Amino acid sequence: MVGAPARTILDASVKSPPDVREPMAATRTATAVWENDLMHGQGTVQGASGALPSMGVSWSARTEASGGKTSPEELLAAAHASCFSMALSGALGRMQKPPTRLEVSASATFDKVGEGWKVTTMVISVTGHVPGITAAEFETAAQGAGQSCPISGALKGNVAVTVHAKLA
Repeated sequence: MVGAPARTILDASVKSPPDVREPMAATRTATAVWENDLMHGQGTVQGASGALPSMGVSWSARTEASGGKTSPEELLAAAHASCFSMALSGALGRMQKPPTRLEVSASATFDKVGEGWKVTTMVISVTGHVPGITAAEFETAAQGAGQSCPISGALKGNVAVTVHAKLA
């Protein structure tokens, strides 16, 4: 038809370029098995992906010596350290100052509060190898990542999260 605007036909078989990612929800699953009572019992925990193998857990691993077993708090700290490292890496990339290496540790404190037990604090320490960044810029990015990482969001209002950042 003369004078009609051109129409674009979208072909559903044409995929987005590989550098364009569509947002998606992700559900991750872990399972635990516990046997016996709390004080004498023990259990295992593992991730469904296969990346987190079956690991032993026990009450004494939470409150005394780990004895080669893990605890929910250690797993939470591992989740937070990895989440924070990704959030900080993303923030630094958006600043056009990508890191060559981020070394992150997270320490979750499990303590008796009143009549029950609670994770009371999470302390994140990060050492960054980031070419071309100032200490102040790195500190600002690290504090922002401490607020924006999804695990921090899950803990917000319930666990005090502190971030300590330094350049290597």
